[in-house]
Amino acid sequence: MGETAPGSGFRTQHIAATDVQRLVAALDLQDAAAGVRRLRSWTHDTLAPRSGQRVLDVGSGTGSQTVRLADAVGPEGEACGVEPNPGLRAVAEERAAAAGSRARFTDGDALALPAADGSVDLVWCERVLQHLTEADRAVAEMARVVRPGGRVALLDTDWATTILHPGEPEVMAAYTAAAVAAAANPYAGRRLAGQLEAAGLVVEDRGAQALLQDHRAVPWPLVRMLGASAVRRGLLTEDQRDRAHAGLEEAAGRGGLHMSVTMFAVVARRPS
Repeated sequence: MGETAPGSGFRTQHIAATDVQRLVAALDLQDAAAGVRRLRSWTHDTLAPRSGQRVLDVGSGTGSQTVRLADAVGPEGEACGVEPNPGLRAVAEERAAAAGSRARFTDGDALALPAADGSVDLVWCERVLQHLTEADRAVAEMARVVRPGGRVALLDTDWATTILHPGEPEVMAAYTAAAVAAAANPYAGRRLAGQLEAAGLVVEDRGAQALLQDHRAVPWPLVRMLGASAVRRGLLTEDQRDRAHAGLEEAAGRGGLHMSVTMFAVVARRPS
């Protein structure tokens, strides 16, 4: 649940070098999360990449999924990660080279993909749309570049599904409202199927996974940030926030804390 929302476009090229290091660390933690791994595996199985296919990974980050896709399409295929941040691209290129992967990476924006119409077999896009105020345009771009019969896989978080427990329902609802307010596109997960259909694609399957936070490793800075945001927005008093935080800490100490957000995946096909 430590993802950030840069704002009104896929503008990670503006992230400072020190922030890139923190982002890489966060992406590595997400790569290791059991829930993320399960939803990714389901999506890869549903997308069914084959040898010789051309794949585009939109918002490829550290390149972990670009490398996995490159392995699936083999030496006769091609997997290209589109990533606007040069620091992340450098990390992806270094890791791909160390793994002996044929994955390659290029600069590009989700709103103007560097690919011709109908030129790729498969598109993968994970946790990008939540950061975009023009997510519909990005999905239309993916639909543009995929060939007839090709598939697009979208995976994204829906921040309105944030759950914190225990606590008074109205107080915990304020924490969820703060999480929603922090994202450019907080309802990204629930919108995926409709966006794909609106772009002229046919939804083939949908999946979901609750990302559960281990009560022994709660991201307290994030919880405090959400509480502070709720106070600033007038949703909570400082006393309510402090009592809520104390209650959550007590619950974590006895194994009774629940913290989660749900991530969704949709795979769709461009009609032949």
